[in-house]
Amino acid sequence: MRSTPERAAQQAAAADLSVIVVSWNVGRLLGPCLASVLRQHLPNGLEVWLVDNASTDGSPDMVAQTFPSVHLIRNSENRGYGAANNQGIRASGGRHVLILNPDTEILGGELEVLVRFLDQRPEVAVVGCPLVFADGRFQHSCFRFPGLWQALLDVAPFPARLGETRLNGRYPRAAYTRPMAIDHPLGACFALRRTGLLFDESYFMYAEEIDLCWRLRKAGWTIAYLPELTVLHHAGQSTRQVQLAMRRQLYRSRALFNRKHRGPAFNLAWRLLVRAGGAPLP
Repeated sequence: MRSTPERAAQQAAAADLSVIVVSWNVGRLLGPCLASVLRQHLPNGLEVWLVDNASTDGSPDMVAQTFPSVHLIRNSENRGYGAANNQGIRASGGRHVLILNPDTEILGGELEVLVRFLDQRPEVAVVGCPLVFADGRFQHSCFRFPGLWQALLDVAPFPARLGETRLNGRYPRAAYTRPMAIDHPLGACFALRRTGLLFDESYFMYAEEIDLCWRLRKAGWTIAYLPELTVLHHAGQSTRQVQLAMRRQLYRSRALFNRKHRGPAFNLAWRLLVRAGGAPLP
């Protein structure tokens, strides 16, 4: 389709990045998260969208009062992570998108690095970055697609050191010092090219970013990691409020991912492993 002059002008004026934050009752962390984003500077600017999933802690009002430049979408019900992110992506107009959890804070580096990388590498659809815990400890932010070994290590009593290995889908810590191609980043923070593929809203919580990266990889895109931006991630601040329900949701999402993307033999083996380990199955 030929671009009209009006459309070309709109594209030229578009912000470099649309930051999408989906929140549910994490008001005490949301302020520092948004403030860290709004301190960033990009050549063509950025826009921030907060999609609130029916929080009851007053955080939407806090955002409206304290951060008037943030576009606020108030949902009347908790629509889940993927559906709410899709709302923000569809409503936003930046050339690229940053998916950011509300329990994060940009500590070092510039978001422009991610934008520039996507602009320079047209084959890349997603780019992740380093994460750290609140005390500064290293946090894995890059993973291989889940397999049967990961399912086994999740439910069986193996030595803790195996959790840091390829068997558990981890990349070596030494690899985090340089750019690399990965299977998928953790969903807490990653930049996304507007490819036309969105989150599958069948997932309410968990595995959405895995599913999206799987589909992008199958479509020929590359998923990457860059070490130049560091983000604090408190991890699980929304989900720990309803831990048992979220554990059930975790295995529901894993089962859904396997049904979509794995064969019958894998699904049977996975369910046997998980059932033997006592994990909740849908």
